[in-house]
Amino acid sequence: MAKINWGIIGCGDVTELKSGPAFNNVNNSALVAVMRRNAEKAADYARRHQVPRWYSDANQLINDPGVNAIYIATPPSSHEEYTIAAINAGKPVYVEKPMALNYAAALRMAQTATEKKVKLVVAHYRRAWPLFKKIKELLNNNAIGEVSLARLEMHKPALTKEELSLEKNAWRVDPSISGGGLFHDLAPHQLDIMYWLFGNAKKIDGIASGQNKLYAADDTVAGNILFENGIAFGGDWCFNAAETIDHCEIIGSIGKLGFSFFSDNRINLVVDNKTTAFDFEPLKHVQQPMIEKIVQYFLDEAPNPCTAEEGTEVMRWMDKMTNIE
Repeated sequence: MAKINWGIIGCGDVTELKSGPAFNNVNNSALVAVMRRNAEKAADYARRHQVPRWYSDANQLINDPGVNAIYIATPPSSHEEYTIAAINAGKPVYVEKPMALNYAAALRMAQTATEKKVKLVVAHYRRAWPLFKKIKELLNNNAIGEVSLARLEMHKPALTKEELSLEKNAWRVDPSISGGGLFHDLAPHQLDIMYWLFGNAKKIDGIASGQNKLYAADDTVAGNILFENGIAFGGDWCFNAAETIDHCEIIGSIGKLGFSFFSDNRINLVVDNKTTAFDFEPLKHVQQPMIEKIVQYFLDEAPNPCTAEEGTEVMRWMDKMTNIE
C-alpha cells in the first residue's frame, strides 16, 4: 500500500471542516469516496468537496476496490456495525469518538480487529494537537513538580427547545443513538487526554442524573478516577448550568497547569505565583495532525496514535461514571 485512499461513511457536519478536507492535505492520502444514507446529501458533499465517488449504501463503499481505508463518522449507534464490516473486508478503520455505544460494543470492535489483524484507530485526535503535546512535555519535564491532582469543570446551559428540534442536536441526547447525552459527546476527548497523560486507572466511580428532564439522557455527571500512579482526577459535567465553564487544572507539588478543551488555545503555567502563558494558533482542520499520524501508521511508518484498546478503556471509564454495567 503506497497511498491511503479513504472512504468516509457518514459525511455529516463533523466532516465538513474538522476532518474531511484534511484527508487531501496529508501526504500519501486522498479522499476518493463518501457515503450518506441520503443520496442527495451524499452527492452534494461529493460535489462540493471534489470527491470522485459517492454512495448511499455503506457496503458499496466498503467494497469499493478503490478504497483501502475507511473513516466512520456516523453517530455511535452504527460504529460497531460499520467498523466490523470494514474489518471483515480487510480495510483499516479510523472511527469517530465515542468509539461505540458502550464498553461492550467497543470491546467487540477491538477484539475483531485483533482477530482479523486489521488496523483500527479511535478519533481521540486532541492527542496530536500542539497544545496537548506541550502539556505532556511540561509534565514530563516536571514543570509543576510531582502531580497529585487533576480536576475538570465542563458546564453549559441547557439546550433550548429550538436547539433540540434540530436533528444535529437531537441525536446527541438520544441514548439509543449516542450512548448517552452531551457527556458522551464531549467527555471522550477529555478523558482520553487524562488517560494519555496519566495512564491506567486503579479505581473509577461516578454518578449521573437527568435533572432538566428535557430528554432521555443524563445532563449531569460527576466522575472520579484514581490512577495507578496515585494521581487523582475529579470531573463534573453539567449541561443544565447558568453559564459556560470549560476548564481543567493539573496540580503539582510546585505549581499548576490550567487550560480548556474546547474554548481556548492557551496553557497557563503557574509556579511561585508567576504565570507563564503558552498560546497556540487555532487549527483550521482540527483532525489533520491526527490524520497525518494515522496515514503513517496505515503505511507501516509509525505506531498507532490511538489504539482500539485505549479507546475501549475510555469507554469503560465512561460506563463506570454513568453507572452503566
